[in-house]
Amino acid sequence: MSVFIIAELGINHNGDLSLAKELIDVANEAGCNAVKFQKRDIDLVYTKDYLESLRDSPWGTTQREQKNGLEFGFEQYLEIDDYCKKKEIDWFASAWDLKSQKFLRKFNCKFNKIASAMIVYEDLLEEVAKEGNHTFISTGMSTYKDIDLAVNIFRKNNCSFELMHTVSTYPMKVEDANLNLIKSLQNNYKSNVGYSGHEQNLELSFAAVALGITSLERHLTLDRKMYGSDQSASLEPNEIKDLVKGVRNIEKSLGDGCKKIINEEIIIANKLRQHIPCLVKKSI
Repeated sequence: MSVFIIAELGINHNGDLSLAKELIDVANEAGCNAVKFQKRDIDLVYTKDYLESLRDSPWGTTQREQKNGLEFGFEQYLEIDDYCKKKEIDWFASAWDLKSQKFLRKFNCKFNKIASAMIVYEDLLEEVAKEGNHTFISTGMSTYKDIDLAVNIFRKNNCSFELMHTVSTYPMKVEDANLNLIKSLQNNYKSNVGYSGHEQNLELSFAAVALGITSLERHLTLDRKMYGSDQSASLEPNEIKDLVKGVRNIEKSLGDGCKKIINEEIIIANKLRQHIPCLVKKSI
């Protein structure tokens, strides 16, 4: 089975629809299977005091102005939906509140995503699971008890899902990756497991592919120097292309695990073993 590659656009579009389309183009040209956004109702996700606190940004001097500046509304998502259909690439989003999840239903996306921060939000898990769409569940900042809760809810609702091994630091240090947890999650939950990476390299993603992941999510940016909290943990256009190419080559290289001699080896074997008795040659 081919690894499903997701370009996490998140909020790296900085509230600019033209920038979002550029990112979609990059992901599509690289060969990604889907792009993903994030959707929040800021008055539900953040407290009034927090939103009124100071924060300098391109949109103003408060947290509210910054958060509002990053959010797309219905018209923008309608345009994103139309653009992705024209480009023949899937899109979906991770909702951070119940209102946002209901908002996303208007677009009939094939997939859902539970962000690591939301894996403990039982009401949201129920709301997503009852939709029945295949769901990617990130497991950063969580315990086995938290994961058990999510898995039980999705299985109770007969909603297909896969867990995604995640370490929720931005960017993530290599020594914190704990990629062997991929196998632990596969064994513990008897489910498919993906990897959502926040590192600044490709090697760990390639290693995760070799460990048998079924999905791979990486943040995408046009330039890591751009404004935004996720930019530093994102891949740039040339890197996402190298990522997809590398993943597809790894898939080809893994094979079926059965020992055999390929035709090209027979010619080389006969040449290199010509000094050995004929009986050995015939065993090839």
